[in-house]
Amino acid sequence: MVVRTAALFAAAAVLEIGGAWLVWQGVREHRGWWWCGLGALALAGYGFVAALQPEASFGRVLAAYGGVFVVGSLLWGVVVDGFRPDRWDLTGAAVCLVGAAIIVLAPRSP
Repeated sequence: MVVRTAALFAAAAVLEIGGAWLVWQGVREHRGWWWCGLGALALAGYGFVAALQPEASFGRVLAAYGGVFVVGSLLWGVVVDGFRPDRWDLTGAAVCLVGAAIIVLAPRSP
């Protein structure tokens, strides 16, 4: 279950961050509205992938995904835009990821 959850979070991050990046490129970098359309499709795909999580609580899934989104956004910046995070970026991302892990992996009563 942990592997499936992690894979779904990773797929959601690629779709959401990639979709937002495509819209950014279309608008801010003047690459054309079709980039925005592709971004909108990716963002819609993110919504579907997020809904596939085994956890039934929407709020819990999205709260945990927030930590994954922070880390994924920094990684996207490094890989795609040549961004170099500083120690504060990395520290903040680690805190977010620990928080996400606590939300997802904490033992709960049925």
